[in-house]
Amino acid sequence: MGEAPVVEDGTVTRSAEYVGSFPVDDCCLDDQIEQLHTQLKSLKTCKRMRPVSLKFSIKGVKMYNEDETKLLMAHALRRVSLSTARPSDAQFAFVSHNPGSTDAQLYCHIFQARHSRAAQFLNLLLCRCFQLSYLEKHPEEAQGDSGLLPGSKTNQKSSDDLNSSQDEVFPTSSPSLVRKKAIRTKVLRSGAFRSFTFTPLKQRNVQERLSASQGKEQDKAPVRRSRAPSLAETEEALAQAVWCWAGIATDSSFSLLADDVLGSYLLCPHPKKPKCGSLIIRFPSGLITHLIGNTHKGKFLLEQCKTEFSSIAELIEHYTETREELPCLLSCARVNHCYEWEESSSSQQLLNPRKSLNKARIKSTDRKDLV
Repeated sequence: MGEAPVVEDGTVTRSAEYVGSFPVDDCCLDDQIEQLHTQLKSLKTCKRMRPVSLKFSIKGVKMYNEDETKLLMAHALRRVSLSTARPSDAQFAFVSHNPGSTDAQLYCHIFQARHSRAAQFLNLLLCRCFQLSYLEKHPEEAQGDSGLLPGSKTNQKSSDDLNSSQDEVFPTSSPSLVRKKAIRTKVLRSGAFRSFTFTPLKQRNVQERLSASQGKEQDKAPVRRSRAPSLAETEEALAQAVWCWAGIATDSSFSLLADDVLGSYLLCPHPKKPKCGSLIIRFPSGLITHLIGNTHKGKFLLEQCKTEFSSIAELIEHYTETREELPCLLSCARVNHCYEWEESSSSQQLLNPRKSLNKARIKSTDRKDLV
């Protein structure tokens, strides 16, 4: 795989064909995803498409004409609610409010990529933008150099240990996409954790936990600076960054995963077996941890499943297409946890907390949280 072209302002540009847009019901997340994929499937044979250039950054998504001389569409990242793809049909799509619109209508914007991997890469770019935006807004939730991310070193295992080491679980080496913990002196705004899947109670609990953590960190010594995560990575590193929620602390990743789409997942060391990998998946029953086993032949397999794979990437790709023993497929889609459903400014949102909480309550779905 090649490098993602990136310019100094952190923008990555990729070409695609614009299929069109359609309105999306502002319903609960799982129903919305089902609606999206039904519509995308019906549009896979659409012949009226326009070649365009897409520019991704943590500020948002912009669509230009093919030679990048005319801006056709621009969406601030905070107004994009989710990203998805159908690699089998080489489709990429995202859902957002129209720029400047004051109504609550959502629209899905569909693009046709050259092939399945290109569609998945467009989706990974936007998903990574969501994660980097979250890190930028909440540096106190960043993961330090804990040695748990791809490319990190671990102690050598014993010869009779059948479980793989960290390097074997994440075999592809890549720069560690981490950011040191930083301190924010200003108060977190209430809209920072709002997404259309959050319940008011959960939002309040998360904020209280962060406020307490922030108070403790202020008494510690200054934190060393490190390279901030960016989109300037190889395609392999980009995929791993999205799968591992790279740079975001594990506890925070769990909380965010519980409010993501059905079938979303986190690739990380096993909570009880740090030398082993695991997939934590959001199923209808809640978050379930599946150990990633390693065979004598160096193959990988998911706990309670029989199919073996030569890499973690092959394993993940397989279970996005085939359920087998899993309750549901792994999902390519991800929500933007910094999504703001209102066009108004942060100060205006704070003046109307009851309206914001009621909106969140209407769109919430019942889920079992990770204990």
